[in-house]
Amino acid sequence: MAATAGALRARLAAPGLITAPGVYDMISARIADRMGFPALYMTGFGVVASHLGLPDAGLATYTDMVGRVSQICNITQTPLIADADTGYGGLLNVAHTVRGYIKAGAAALQIEDQEFPKKCGHTPGRRVIACEDMVKKIRVAVEARGADDILIIARTDARTAHGLDEALRRADAYAKSGADILFVESPESEQEMEKICARCELPLMANMVEGGRTPVLSAQQLEQLGYKIAIFPATGFLAASAALESIYQTLKRDGSSTKVTVPLYGFSEFARLMGFEEVWNFDQRHAD
Repeated sequence: MAATAGALRARLAAPGLITAPGVYDMISARIADRMGFPALYMTGFGVVASHLGLPDAGLATYTDMVGRVSQICNITQTPLIADADTGYGGLLNVAHTVRGYIKAGAAALQIEDQEFPKKCGHTPGRRVIACEDMVKKIRVAVEARGADDILIIARTDARTAHGLDEALRRADAYAKSGADILFVESPESEQEMEKICARCELPLMANMVEGGRTPVLSAQQLEQLGYKIAIFPATGFLAASAALESIYQTLKRDGSSTKVTVPLYGFSEFARLMGFEEVWNFDQRHAD
């Protein structure tokens, strides 16, 4: 079972940048969980792609996403930051989402100010709701968590369509509404990232998407700018997809895996990763 929000809050209060790899299925979650990261990030883009085989364009439901949160938290020990898109509807839906993510085991959840249907933050065509409407969503989220310690991350997608100044104005409003962490999505230069960090007093999250709109910086650069959390939502599934395409091309060309050049996880090690040792031990205990 994933660690509680208290562990993530304690890590936020400690020095240093929190690097959170993107996890999108049970294999990526198991591998990342073994590596000692301070947090994992459940990526909406990756979950929708792996679970539904569809684009991250508002097609996944609350049920789809909260189910994935629960599955990941059940097999991991690391605090999970979970994408909750727009809260999946109006204010009542936001409250339901927060309570559902708490029950599923998330340490933090991220709500964004996009119109429904939402889109990935590094793709075009995103539109945002009125700032005042998002403020209400944050207030409801804070109210809905009650005595639970789950962290509320407020994300604004206003930069792309309305400019950085509007995104910063919204970040200020979301901070005053009770958010614990701010996420100004898609700054387009290091100078913009510096301006965000100089303006915002709450912990800030940086979204490092290889090939996206924001420059991918080193951990040292991000920390010097003032970011507290760096998520890498796409790195894992981009690497896995490239490896799969290479391997399948080899199989198609040769009809065999004898000439595969991509490193392969050892089969017995993978069986252990999936928990087969418990099965083997169970079988031994109950053998005739």
